[in-house]
Order: sequence, then structure tokens, then C-alpha cells
Amino acid sequence: MFSICKRKYFYHYYNKYDQKIPVRLIRDLKDLSSIPLATGIAAHEVIEALLNRLGKTNQDVDRVKFMDYALRTSEHLTKSSQFHEVYYQQIEGVAIEDVYPKVELSLENLLDSDRYRWLVEEAIETSDDWVIEPGGYGETRMDDLKVYFKVDFLFPVGDLLYILDWKTGKQDAERHRKQLVGYAAWASYHFEVDADHVVPTIAYLHPKYEEVEEVFNEFDLEHFAIQIRAETEEMYEYCRDLEQNIPIDKSEFTRIDDPRICSICEYRGLCWPDDYPVASITEEDANSWALRDQTDPSSSSLLNQSLG
Repeated sequence: MFSICKRKYFYHYYNKYDQKIPVRLIRDLKDLSSIPLATGIAAHEVIEALLNRLGKTNQDVDRVKFMDYALRTSEHLTKSSQFHEVYYQQIEGVAIEDVYPKVELSLENLLDSDRYRWLVEEAIETSDDWVIEPGGYGETRMDDLKVYFKVDFLFPVGDLLYILDWKTGKQDAERHRKQLVGYAAWASYHFEVDADHVVPTIAYLHPKYEEVEEVFNEFDLEHFAIQIRAETEEMYEYCRDLEQNIPIDKSEFTRIDDPRICSICEYRGLCWPDDYPVASITEEDANSWALRDQTDPSSSSLLNQSLG
């Protein structure tokens, strides 16, 4: 997020320091979901339940009941989430047909995969030691820095630790490789094993089942720690008070101008109100913006569009 758009990073992590826009509005935007996000969450929740069941029995899954559970999970997310596609009036509403078909195909691909058969036939022997969607934030220490990695599924087979990370979206080699080395660092730290004894894998569930697996060594982890240090120090430059984590002025957090990225950002109405009118600003919001800095080119436009 920091690398792609500094302004989004500010809204996401430092919204309480915004002097112009109500914090409540920014946080409402932060909480917006999207169709791809809801799809991924639904798939993850169902797979979590599947693995927990598999840890107790390796009997064949009743696919009718299983897919019914997946449908109900998808329906709940669809009904309980606020979607930015609706908020920004791209579509009138999100229906189950917008979410479930991709969830269904993703789950079918997993159940039909060699990986799932291997879990049922071999990896299940160590199911008492499986780590499935662990709680907390996955804190790890690297080069005296706190870093966080949230694994989906970790399990031992022989003297190796396997990690599977489920993806329903598109492949992103650079970004996902960074995740993999992070998972290796997390597992190496917490389970006190050498990096080359950790096998982190990205499992793409859609449109077909594919895996990207890498094994790292201690040199890879050291190089990654150096990279983390450099990126962290760059973030520190945007703090006025590092100890209190107080940021410099929002204006220093530059916003990107790329329709491919901005058009799917939950905060796009704050940056580009002429293109993406914010749909739910109240009179109370409008009044609280009365003292906004008039030098902000988006200020009056956003206020006028909000009031119609």
C-alpha cells in the first residue's frame, strides 16, 4: 500500500490525524468490501471449515452439503457487507450470483486437486499439529524489527513444514514471492527450523488449481530482512514523531493518479470526487468540512457533489 499510493496509506493508518475529513467517513470507507474480497473471504472461511473437519476424519466430503455450506457462507457475506461497487454507484447492488460461482469453482478445483488428495492420504497423519488460520497477527522478529505474516495453513510432513496460502485472485509473481519468503521467515522463527525446511506455497484456486512453491535459505531471509529494514526506514520518514507514531502532514502523502489503481480504491471519492462522487455524506459531514483548507483543489467540488 505504501509503495503504491502514499495517500491511501495515510487514510488507512493515520486517518485520525486528518484535519479536513471526518474520521468516521474515512473509516466507513476503509470498511467497504468488494466483490473480489468477499469472494476470497468466503473461500477462505469454507476451506478453514473443511480443514478442521479433515483434521478429525478423512471420510469423503458430501459435496452437496459442502457446497450448500459454501453457498450459505457466500450469502451471509453478500448480505452483511457494504460494497464499494455499490457505494460508488457502479452497480445497484451485489447479488449472490456475483460472488458464489467463483467460490464454487474455486472449491471444486481444490477438492479435485492432487494437493487435496495428498492431504487426505498422507499429510493427515500429523493433523494434530496442523495450524489453520491462526489467531493474532503473526508477529515475527527480523533484524530487530517487528513484522507480521498471517498464514492460512501450516502442517508438518516428515522433517518439513508446509505452508499453503489460498488465492482466488490473479497471479502476482513479485508480490506473492514476497509473501512466500515472509512465511518462511515466520515459520523459521516460531518453530526454530532452518529456512530450507519450510516449503511455502501459493495455491491459486481460480480459474484452475495451480501452485507456486519456493524453498528459501538463510541468505534469502537475510536479504529479505535488509529489504524490510530499508522499507521501514522509508516509512519512518513520514513520521513527525516516531515514538508516538504521529505522521507528517497529509499533504506530504502524495496520491497516485492512475485510473487502473484508483478505480478500485475504497478512498477514491476523497481524492477524485468529480470522477467518483461519495454517495453517503450527511449534512453533519458537510458542516464539519466547513473549515476545510480552500487551497485543496478537491475540497469545494467534493462538498458540492455531496449535497447535490
